[in-house]
Amino acid sequence: MTSYPAWTPASRPGIIPLHPLTFGTILGRSFSALRHNPKVLLGFGLVVQTVAYLVVILGVGGVAFLTFSRLDNVPGYGEDFEAIAIGSTVLTGIAGFILGLAAAALGVVVQAVVVSEVAHGALAEKLSLGMLWRRVKPVIWRVIGYSFLLTLAVTVLIAIGVGVLVLIGLAAVPVAIALGVLLVLGAIPLTLWLTVKLLLVPSAIILENARIGTAIARSWRLTRGRFWPALGVIVLISFTFGAVAQVVSLPFTFLGTGLTTVFAPTGDPDAAALITLLVTSVAAQIVTLVIQAVAVVVQSTSAAIIYIDCRMRHEGLDLDLLSYVDRRDAGEQVLPDPYLVGVGRAAPSRPYANTLVPPRPPYAQPPTPPPYGQHPTPPPYGQHPTPPPATPPGVPASSHVPNDAPGDPSDAQRSGHTPPSGQQGATDEPPRQ
Repeated sequence: MTSYPAWTPASRPGIIPLHPLTFGTILGRSFSALRHNPKVLLGFGLVVQTVAYLVVILGVGGVAFLTFSRLDNVPGYGEDFEAIAIGSTVLTGIAGFILGLAAAALGVVVQAVVVSEVAHGALAEKLSLGMLWRRVKPVIWRVIGYSFLLTLAVTVLIAIGVGVLVLIGLAAVPVAIALGVLLVLGAIPLTLWLTVKLLLVPSAIILENARIGTAIARSWRLTRGRFWPALGVIVLISFTFGAVAQVVSLPFTFLGTGLTTVFAPTGDPDAAALITLLVTSVAAQIVTLVIQAVAVVVQSTSAAIIYIDCRMRHEGLDLDLLSYVDRRDAGEQVLPDPYLVGVGRAAPSRPYANTLVPPRPPYAQPPTPPPYGQHPTPPPYGQHPTPPPATPPGVPASSHVPNDAPGDPSDAQRSGHTPPSGQQGATDEPPRQ
């Protein structure tokens, strides 16, 4: 009895094809991936980031209102007025810094959940928010720590640059201005370069459980050869959402101007200021925050897809993902994490990576045609073309000689047994009379 393997359905397609990706595929799938698990990518990401931004705005505004309102009870512009003004400014700045760090931490949590969701979405797996959080929770503080270290490094560099410019400005203002312009122009390409080189650090921490230093080294190595596609994706996504935010805010500005004219035709500054604040500032800011929240989700999605693409090219991750999908769909229950299987290895050779089908063996290739304008030379008259050998290449001809060939002993002779007289085969000669 012949046993056949059990039938298994075709593998479900994930959010990305499991092979090295092109620039257009990365850019397009960064947006289309939002449809895979909208409750996590859109629902969770939008709610958390919008709430964080609103808390920062309302918190800083409340502290500023409570501190600067004390100036109404101080007459004139004496020493007390200046002291209260300086203290109010410092308190507002501290509140904004603390609340900004809290909002950044929430943004990092959203980014970690999005990266984990994209990694599972590439395998056609849709997990709940709780399951994604259980995977992200062990390394979330590492991601937050990296974000704070990066923010601290940028702050220190900016402070050093401003301090040097101030010191130079005390001696020569024109030199300080020229140097400041050069620093700003030089900081733009440096920022873009470092952004791409460090783009994959959160993904390496989350999916590989790597330390911060190891993740930085991994991101630096994986982005080799993929710098320009990654930079193009980041810049296009940023410009797209920036343009959308500007376009969306324009109607609110026109609406505020029109309402100011309707409700304050005499130009009352109090009424005009109130309507403009409520319509143009608050409403437009809320819409802008929502767009920025979507932008963060899409940028996190693109970073995760770029990470998968870079590992496919450098370490053959696509082979591990395909093996995982095949074994999972075949019914295996306990499988290793495919993102941890080939970390740091060199990509296996792909002899047919640039061809649609592998080449045929030499004996199956068609004959080489003659040069253009010439015809093949026919065989001499009365002869036929030499037929191809009946024996396949590499197989000895003796193994294909039939048993009844001339000179080949019969089975009886081969075994040493001779049939009795009268039982000879039909081919034996009759006895002579």
